[in-house]
Amino acid sequence: MEAKPSQGLYPLHRCKTIHLVRHAQGVHNVEGEKNHDAYFSEDLFDAHLTPLGWQQVDNLRKHVKASGISNRIELVVVSSLLRTLQTAVGTFGGEGYIDGVDAPPLMKAGAGGSDRPAISSLNRTPFIAVESCREHLGVHPCDRRSSITKYSELFPAVDFSLASLVETDEDVLWKPDIREEDKDIAARGVKFMNWLSTRKEKEIAVVTHSGFLYHTLNSFGNDCVPSVKSEISSHFANCELRSVVLVDKCMIGSDPPVTNYPGRSSE
Repeated sequence: MEAKPSQGLYPLHRCKTIHLVRHAQGVHNVEGEKNHDAYFSEDLFDAHLTPLGWQQVDNLRKHVKASGISNRIELVVVSSLLRTLQTAVGTFGGEGYIDGVDAPPLMKAGAGGSDRPAISSLNRTPFIAVESCREHLGVHPCDRRSSITKYSELFPAVDFSLASLVETDEDVLWKPDIREEDKDIAARGVKFMNWLSTRKEKEIAVVTHSGFLYHTLNSFGNDCVPSVKSEISSHFANCELRSVVLVDKCMIGSDPPVTNYPGRSSE
């Protein structure tokens, strides 16, 4: 029996603001709309952004700057695939990289076949690549990643270390003949959300994929009115950003209540 929708209160220190972003248009999106069988093509391996996709990134970048999001986020978590990495650094990265600056670029010039200049990491929030927020695993070559060695060369300031949950250089999660089931990607997504709850950062951007977002977010909102459930879990457009509050009802995290005051007397 589903819980009856109601208003609710929850301690602020057990909540985080999460800005969810689907990657911009990739070459696989274009080809897949023409013919769904294109998703099985090796030509789309680890799909990169289209020129329109980069325009979408530029527009989202303007939005996050105008809205103040880019100044508030403390961490960018990005799926370890080329199109999400390009979207993340293009949206939340610094301006053009200048040689001689004592900070590695977030992206080298021309990374992933783009015509883009290098992107600076100077005074930017940390970026970490995470395997657990990847798209559906298996069968479609566009969802198979390149090696971490290659990514590290193209995106020098992104953290691809073991601490960022990327465990192997080559992609061992993607299988050519087994496509991850919807229930499994949803379970992976819930586990990812639990991991976010353990992070110390209070405002986090997550750049990921349509299928991952849809199936993960459908696991939430069952105690809300239908319109709110739909607002949470409806499909994302390319380069759409949707901000949500992650509430740690299971007390997975351990953030102290920094804004609370005990109110003791000063005797």
